[in-house]
Amino acid sequence: MDLGKVFGALADDSRRRMVAELAADLADRERACGSFDLPVKKATRTHHFRVLREAGLIVQRDHGNGSAVTLLRQDIERHLPGLLALLVQELEADSRPGQDGAR
Repeated sequence: MDLGKVFGALADDSRRRMVAELAADLADRERACGSFDLPVKKATRTHHFRVLREAGLIVQRDHGNGSAVTLLRQDIERHLPGLLALLVQELEADSRPGQDGAR
């Protein structure tokens, strides 16, 4: 796992939130790419998923008219223990009432 690629991928707020949402699901269920609430065009979504794949954070599976992603939790935990817990904490803090996302 290339640390520069991982941190580069997570430097973007949208990608960090997508990984955090996946990490919050401890069952590691596959999730449809279209299920993420991203206010961006399809080309930008495609770019975000490519960056996350190339960083080794997700695997993507194409099916029919769409695709789905799964978090590579075991690989991430092995190389960067505690990272996913931090991302989930950030996600939970940002979603609390009265939070404006400022740090």
